[in-house]
Amino acid sequence: MESTSRFRSSEDIKNMSIAELYDLCEDLRAFLLTHVSKTGGHLASNLGVVEITVAIHNVFNTYFDRLIFDVGHQCYPHKILTGRADKFKNLRGIYGVSGFPDPDESEHDAFISGHASTSVSVALGMARARTAMGEKHSVIALIGDGALTGGLAYEGLSDAGQSEEPLIVILNDNEMSITENVGGLAMHLSRLRVRRYYLSFKKVYRKTIAKIPYFGKKIDRSLRKMKTGIKEALLPLSMFENMGFVYLGPADGHNIKEVCKLLKIARDMSKPTLIHLVTTKGKGYKFAEEKPEMFHGVPCFDIKNGEPSEPPSKTFGAALGDELIKLASEDEKVCAITAAMQSGTGLDEFAELFPDRFFDVGIAEGHAVTMAGGMAKQGMKPVCAIYATFIQRAYDMVLHDVCLTNQHVVFAIDRAGFVADDGKTHQGVFDVGIFLQMPNIKILCPSSVSEIGHMLRYAITECTGPVVIRYPRGGCEYFPSEGAPYKPTLIRKGKDAVLITYGRLVENAVKAADLLAEKNIDVSVIKIIEISDVSINLLSELIGDVNKVFVIEECVSNGSFASKLALDFSNAGLNKQIIPLNIGQAIIPPATIEELMKMFSLDAEGIAEKVGSRE
Repeated sequence: MESTSRFRSSEDIKNMSIAELYDLCEDLRAFLLTHVSKTGGHLASNLGVVEITVAIHNVFNTYFDRLIFDVGHQCYPHKILTGRADKFKNLRGIYGVSGFPDPDESEHDAFISGHASTSVSVALGMARARTAMGEKHSVIALIGDGALTGGLAYEGLSDAGQSEEPLIVILNDNEMSITENVGGLAMHLSRLRVRRYYLSFKKVYRKTIAKIPYFGKKIDRSLRKMKTGIKEALLPLSMFENMGFVYLGPADGHNIKEVCKLLKIARDMSKPTLIHLVTTKGKGYKFAEEKPEMFHGVPCFDIKNGEPSEPPSKTFGAALGDELIKLASEDEKVCAITAAMQSGTGLDEFAELFPDRFFDVGIAEGHAVTMAGGMAKQGMKPVCAIYATFIQRAYDMVLHDVCLTNQHVVFAIDRAGFVADDGKTHQGVFDVGIFLQMPNIKILCPSSVSEIGHMLRYAITECTGPVVIRYPRGGCEYFPSEGAPYKPTLIRKGKDAVLITYGRLVENAVKAADLLAEKNIDVSVIKIIEISDVSINLLSELIGDVNKVFVIEECVSNGSFASKLALDFSNAGLNKQIIPLNIGQAIIPPATIEELMKMFSLDAEGIAEKVGSRE
């Protein structure tokens, strides 16, 4: 569908018939498939929430009413309906529309929503602010059942249910987060789904048996006990009702008429109300319905067969997963933990081969880390695989439950450094500062896919305390090390300045040295692998008499290896000019890796220009 005129204003939706609303849903799905197949992005979750989004815009006005998403990657239909359809040709691009809600982008986006389990807390805060300020708008939180595996969601629900604040929580229950949901909540929701079948039975009962003349009343009395038993068996009291919510549902989340009706009832309740809607993730696209986990976040793909446009290359995550399988085959104490990121962290095959030693805890990073600490204390060798942006949520657990007691947990930190497309909420630029603060920790940064295997083996078999292996999304192959001990390596010798870096930036630093040589500026390049404990004496020998030392990193300035190095040199009485080249304290927009490298002068040309300007 080429024209976007149907999506110019969400106000149009309020005047549509139910049939027109269904037609709009079909248009939205066609639009999503056309654009996401060309740009990549989050697909299955957005296809599943189309009818809910249309119903919300039919009943509410998101310019005034506050709609908070949880997680925000299901916001595409909302963005299309609020005047941003024309920007989808550059979805998650530098000049396009962000893949997550962003108030800086539109008044219709009530709150930033890149991480899970936050919506109810945000909604309650907005509801209380509304009441305190004497305002009248509605507040709606749209949360998936996967996000309910996070503890913060329950803190918010517990407070909101007792608050008596008018607010609406919509539970989008598709039995998925990214991979299939796990744990007690999934079982509870499965029981609640039976509720609609009980209600259907009750409706038939009232229309038939209870209306039989004379005998009907006798039968009704004798069947009450049986009905009560059926209700107790099929209709357990909802935990949401126990928390203080009015509970509506479960209902078909793809039935627009029913969803609109429930939204209006909830709006008029003037109390905490939860609407439970059952949906199909990937709705309307065969391949996404059959394999929703594969179509959660997708690269460009062929709509006809669902296959990626380009074959995937070998990644750090896949290489780590391969080596972890070898280690688990050799040692039954080796196990893997992830937080709803099994495929993304390269653990699919491990989960299949070692199901008793694979633990997906859902969207609960803090729990994953603390559980890993407990397992390590009892003699297991856990590898905890989490994205860099999400390990932020477990800061206290890493410190308190692993590092303080020196537990042997290996953290596989994927998506370290710049992350293409996802923008400000998903960048791995803060974890360096987080981990450098921790006691007893070893931080390793591979620059090559080929070296991550022996790095993992070293971490599991030769180390005794917490180890972090941080690596970017995708893969690269540049100046691989031959194995531990992981000492600083002099790749290139020069007399005018020194470039120190780690990870994939080693390649850019070497290319920058070539560009500088063309201008008769001769620089050394030193590759660091272990950034947590660098031998200052060895590094000083490699630097030699050169005074200017540039430290190049994909991280923020306050919490960088450059800051640590400057302090270490000062404490050692070494007079060197440490010049950091990093992103400062910038907020990172959605863009490609190449665009981000250029934007922050971390590509070869940018590094060469920065170094040359100091000569």
